[in-house]
Order: sequence, then structure tokens, then C-alpha cells
Amino acid sequence: MSTTASSAIILIAHGARDPDWRQPFEAIKARIEQRLPGVRVALAFLEFMAPPLDAAVDALVDEGAQRIDVIPVFMAQGGHVKRDVPLILDALRARHPGVTILLAPAVGEADAVLDAIASWAIGLAQQTPP
Repeated sequence: MSTTASSAIILIAHGARDPDWRQPFEAIKARIEQRLPGVRVALAFLEFMAPPLDAAVDALVDEGAQRIDVIPVFMAQGGHVKRDVPLILDALRARHPGVTILLAPAVGEADAVLDAIASWAIGLAQQTPP
């Protein structure tokens, strides 16, 4: 991924009716912003929460983004990531032909994420109960 001032990241998640559900995604966004100053990071949701993916892309393009990496914060490539998100991105690429919009694999398919989850679970299992 490019880290120039004209690049941006969108974390796309499913969305939920409970507003607290968004907190972990806000935390991930903040951690990325700390590590990549100058790169705009946005959240987007497929259902129930705002902004939707198209609005997030439009806002970043309006701010000057020339490359947008869309990162599905999903455990696996289910129907949303395989079908719904690509269709939305195709329409956005047509609407913004001068902007590169890339779709990353679902984060849950990354070895580093799987290793982190396994390590966390092992740590819990090895704790001595009170």
C-alpha cells in the first residue's frame, strides 16, 4: 500500500444496530492513523451504520485521495466480501475513473491476524483461575 498524502484507507465492516459495536473498528482506525500520519483513514459499513462505503469513498476523493485501499474487517471472504463489496467498488471506480480503488482480502484470512487470535486464546487458556 502506498503511504503518500494522496492515499487513503477504508476499513469496511458489516455494521450493527448497537452503536457500541463500532468501538473496536474506531480503535483499529486510531492505531492505523498513529502509525501512518498523513494517510487518511475512514470507516465504512455495509448495513445499519453510517457511512456506507460509497459515501466514504466519495468523501476521500473530495479530499484529494488518488488511491484508496479498502480493507474488509471480516473474518472470511463471505458473500459480502466476494459479491457485494466488489459490485459497489466497480460502480465507484466508474464514478471516479482517475482514482485507484483496491480491495484487500478479509483481515481474518491474514496469517498475522490468525496468529494474534491464536496467541490471545492460548494466553487465556494458560491463565490460572482465581
